[in-house]
Parts: sequence; structure tokens; C-alpha cells
Amino acid sequence: MSCNSIKHTCRGLFVTATDTGVGKTYVSSLLTKSLIQAGYRVGVYKPVASGCVRQANSLVSEDAIALWNAAGRPGELNNVCPQCFEAPLAPHLAAHEEGTAVDRQLLREGLNFWREDSDFILIEGAGGLMSPLSDEDFNADLAYEFGFPLLVVAPNQLGVINQTLQTLITASTFKQGMEVAGIVLNDVRSDANDLSTSSNRRELEIHCVPPLVAHVPWKATSIEVPLHHLFGCVEK
Repeated sequence: MSCNSIKHTCRGLFVTATDTGVGKTYVSSLLTKSLIQAGYRVGVYKPVASGCVRQANSLVSEDAIALWNAAGRPGELNNVCPQCFEAPLAPHLAAHEEGTAVDRQLLREGLNFWREDSDFILIEGAGGLMSPLSDEDFNADLAYEFGFPLLVVAPNQLGVINQTLQTLITASTFKQGMEVAGIVLNDVRSDANDLSTSSNRRELEIHCVPPLVAHVPWKATSIEVPLHHLFGCVEK
């Protein structure tokens, strides 16, 4: 599937992070709500998830539920995340635990549902940019093929400067390079003992070329982000 064909039908972002558990879903949900409130149709897609929970006779991704709710429940939940696995491992390993494998074609084709009826699509990866999704794919492979700019979620804690710069270096050198729309610094905890939290924003702004587009406070219910910068012109 050509990345250019997607870029011409709607705008979007591939939301990645410096690591797992740093708030991709939280930030993606807040951004989705902002777009919905501005009057846009938002598609939300998580190609694969592991660590899923069993409800009735099926596995569901709690991340996918959060994204789906934030978007106003368009389509069906399995359109948000068509591949769910139970073990809390990288998706390809979680699939192996169940005696199966991640469907590489579905990783890509699952996006098609959202293309025609969305003004914007937010795609949330699983783990960091170089976390494996299938036996042959990293998050970076999908991000590169889809062609949307990256939004990097970074946790406001000690070590974030190195982690963020490493992610940006990876994005710029993977294949022919990927555009990074911006960085979101996320307060992952209320921890007065971590002295770095007061200086991380300034240090990221100094050392990173892509802009820091938002700083999300602990337990925030909204996000202030320049949509015109992330998506280009957003006039309706």
C-alpha cells in the first residue's frame, strides 16, 4: 500500500513513544477529543495489541477502548484494533504464545476502514519506534509505509532527554527517514522527588529539532496543541 495514497486522502499522525507505558494512549485520546470538539471526524487505529483482557469470549485491548471512546465510537471496536493477544509481551511473541502469528497484511490493510470517512487518522503504535510488531515488522516499518508524520510521546522523568534524542535519531535514519511533527512531554506521575521534571522541557526544547508541541500535566483532561502545526491547514 502506497504511503502517498494515504497522505492524499486524509491527514494523520503515527503516535509513537520513547518506550512502552509512557502515555501514548492517554495523549492520543486527549488529542482525539480535541479534534472531535473542533468538529472533525477522527479515525483511530491501533494495528495490534498485546496484554489484552478477556471479555465474554473475546480479547479486547483497553487502549483500543480508550481511543474508540475518545473518538465517539465510530465503526466497531475491532476496526480500531483488529489483532489482540493476551500475553503481556511484544505482539509477535504474544501471538506465538497462542500458537499463531501476527497477520502482517492485516496490520496494513486494517487502516483502510478509516481512510474514506475520516478527516484525520491517529495511529497508535505498540511500544517504541523500534519495538517489533510481527516477526518481520517494527513499528517503524508501518510508520514509514503509512507515510504520516510521527508524534513522539516522551515521559517527563529522568532519562527522557537521551531517550527522546535516540528516538529522533532513529526516525531520521530509518530507511529514507521519517518526518517528526513534534514531541509531547507527558507527566507520567506526580513525583516531587524527581528533580529532572522541572528542567526536562527546557532541555528538550534546546536539544531537539522537532518542536515540543505540548506538555501534558499529570492527570490532565485536555491537551493544548497547535493543530495547524501538526496537521497543516485545518480550516473546515
